[in-house]
Amino acid sequence: MSHVIAGRYTAEMEDSFVVFIIGMRINKLWAVHKWLPVFQAMGPMISELYQNKELGFLNGTFHLSPRGATVIQYWRSFEELEHYARHGEKHLTAWKNFNRKIGTDGSVGIYHESYLVSKGQYEAMYNNMPVYGLAAAGSHLPATGRRETAGQRLGRHSTPAIPSPPDPEQS
Repeated sequence: MSHVIAGRYTAEMEDSFVVFIIGMRINKLWAVHKWLPVFQAMGPMISELYQNKELGFLNGTFHLSPRGATVIQYWRSFEELEHYARHGEKHLTAWKNFNRKIGTDGSVGIYHESYLVSKGQYEAMYNNMPVYGLAAAGSHLPATGRRETAGQRLGRHSTPAIPSPPDPEQS
């Protein structure tokens, strides 16, 4: 398990970036022979991305739900994401297998969403968390000063922070 860092932190990215959400949904629970290979194809793709950072992949998180799995990914650019989708060895193999073995039979659903985020048009806060999500893709910084509130992180306004609960160790 990752080391929990006490306190409030935020994330900063040097430039624009892409948030890419991709996942699968099990539509027919009894069709294990259909959905299990789709699920198993995710691991090799993620490994390929982590081993080849020059592809533009920055980081990702994996999430399970009762009906499937979702991966939230951070990319340097949409062009790099699209290039991987069209030329990445593991992705192309998985995509061809899905179309050949499942196609439109309805047993397994797959989806993705792409969000192009302009520089400075995001904010994040992590309280008593390991380095996670956008902070793992970019920089993990204390949420103090100009980074103290969501509005300040977005450059919108400077309202006082919501008071933190008292520290029980200082009572």
